[in-house]
Amino acid sequence: MVTHISSRKNELIKETAGLVRSVENRRAQGLFVVEGARLCYDALRSQALIKRLFFTEKARDKYREYIEPLMEKAQEVYSVEPHAAELLSDTKNSQGVFAVCQLPESKTVEKLSEEEKYIAVENLQDPGNLGAVMRTAEALGISGLILFGTCCDVFSPKTLRAGMGAAFRLPVYEGGEFAVCAAKLHERGFSTFAAVPDASAEKVTECKFPKGSVMLVGNEGNGLLPQTIQACSRRVTIPMEGRAESLNAAASSAILMWEMVR
Repeated sequence: MVTHISSRKNELIKETAGLVRSVENRRAQGLFVVEGARLCYDALRSQALIKRLFFTEKARDKYREYIEPLMEKAQEVYSVEPHAAELLSDTKNSQGVFAVCQLPESKTVEKLSEEEKYIAVENLQDPGNLGAVMRTAEALGISGLILFGTCCDVFSPKTLRAGMGAAFRLPVYEGGEFAVCAAKLHERGFSTFAAVPDASAEKVTECKFPKGSVMLVGNEGNGLLPQTIQACSRRVTIPMEGRAESLNAAASSAILMWEMVR
């Protein structure tokens, strides 16, 4: 059954808008919002649990091939007037399709497999960078993303768009402070690599990455914390011939992950 919502003051609209704009609300309710016809459909194909589906009638006509399967699986379905849908949008040119999905169960570093390879980020603050890292990790077959320190939200609208659906499929692990858990990772046989812009570090192009490898990439402006670098097994760097001293987090992560799986 489709329920129609016409008012911007509707409680469900206001509640969902709160999920779009607040990481605290997302975590408290265990829900996040996906915007866009294809991205919502990707969530469905990736087995995300869709609690609510919102769409405008214009969107229903234009994106019928995506919306109809979503209507079959969503627990609640709402058609909304455009002026109400505006409150749910995080984009300038919204398609008018939104899915409220259940957050996946959180994972800790204790769940990491010693047989796999992982990318880790520390204090990464740019949602575009985080989404791009996730998209590349999924594409290259990296087994998961580890978040150390204080990172931006994996399920924010900007991160979801930049990741092109990777957040629905790539396992994400909460690591806390790396220096605290480094010893336990090493005891389990993990090799940890600190990515640094330092010519004295090992060239990543000359490294071999065994199973149980974790590559750490730092904050956009400051890189990895000194104590994190010190706690890692090895330091690696991307050799560069030009005058640039470093690459941004997304670009450097892509190169590092490629070398991990090459």
